[in-house]
Amino acid sequence: MVEFPEISPSYRMERLEPPQKPVRMVLDTDAYNEVDDQFALAYALLSRERLDVEAVYAAPFHNSRSTGPADGMEKSYQEIQRLLALVDRKGMPQVFRGSRRYLDSGFRLERSEAALDMIRRAQDRAAGRLYVVAIGAITNVANAILIDPDIIRRIVVVWLGGHAHHWPDTREFNLRQDPDAARVVFDSGVPLVQVPCLGAASHLVTTLPELRDYVRGRGALGDSLYEIVADYADTPFAWSKVLWDLSAVAYLVQPDWIPTDLVPSPVLTPQLTWQHDPSRHLIRAAYFVRRDLVYADLFRKLEAHHPGDR
Repeated sequence: MVEFPEISPSYRMERLEPPQKPVRMVLDTDAYNEVDDQFALAYALLSRERLDVEAVYAAPFHNSRSTGPADGMEKSYQEIQRLLALVDRKGMPQVFRGSRRYLDSGFRLERSEAALDMIRRAQDRAAGRLYVVAIGAITNVANAILIDPDIIRRIVVVWLGGHAHHWPDTREFNLRQDPDAARVVFDSGVPLVQVPCLGAASHLVTTLPELRDYVRGRGALGDSLYEIVADYADTPFAWSKVLWDLSAVAYLVQPDWIPTDLVPSPVLTPQLTWQHDPSRHLIRAAYFVRRDLVYADLFRKLEAHHPGDR
């Protein structure tokens, strides 16, 4: 069993304070899994006043859009590259392939490009604190922690994963893809900000008419973002879509938009439910998302990036 270094409560509390100034970050994303990762990546890249996106990591996933975790990771890697080509700005982040398999109960480590790059950036003390924003299965982050447990002193993880702690289960896609990786992160003591899906990020609902008005027509990037959602909808009638992944990026752009509480880190049971132990170390957990403020900021930044025809 891996021994994780001790972190003093005062040090963890300092790391869990919502950031009040620009931060350096990496984004870990299963970008081809659905349609919201692309919005989160675009939002991060357009938020240069707050975020220095140094690298983007491709995360594994397996659903109807992939033949397995390795294929999902590779498709995500290609999707990240596709989206970056649509963003007209200098200083683009580096892109790295992540794990080709999920962590298993034997904790077989995978020294992927993503995990090793995360460790390298985390250990660069001169560069300052590194925020690791994860919006897919948290495999790459868990591998990095298991390879070099000392990085829990150097990073803050912001993860969109699991459901709210009062929910009857936490069988959410990002978590249930790799529950062993989630256990590593929740048990390691790493400073963690969790944005639950149901109960928090689920407020980030949008519709095709809204995206048609404020996203389509904003250059190649805006058109692409709109089209992937339009293609995803079976029917636009009375249909809405949650762009979950925006929430994790929005927390760093403006923490007040994603209000959080300090709570004991929950225990993930084999049944994929939360078990609560008040003696556990503290994490931050979001309990709401100020939906209108997040979307207004995204839409303004898309407009500034490529003004549409009015």
